[in-house]
Amino acid sequence: MAHTVLVYSTATCPYCIRLKQFLAENNIAYENFDVGADRAKADEMVKKSGQLGVPVIEIDGRIIVGFDRPRIKEALGLP
Repeated sequence: MAHTVLVYSTATCPYCIRLKQFLAENNIAYENFDVGADRAKADEMVKKSGQLGVPVIEIDGRIIVGFDRPRIKEALGLP
């Protein structure tokens, strides 16, 4: 099953980089938004999550704040 995955990140955030590596290693397609460069996406992220920190990941409408590997794997149905 294909998931809709949105990643709100910044270019220099180490957890954002690790999150994107994890998604790539698991062949999960995602759309990335650099909230450091895109103010509208930063505002969207805050509205969705209530958080200013990155990464914020949205999987099929479910918001996960931070690189929370167990929650991300569960949301994606990964073992």
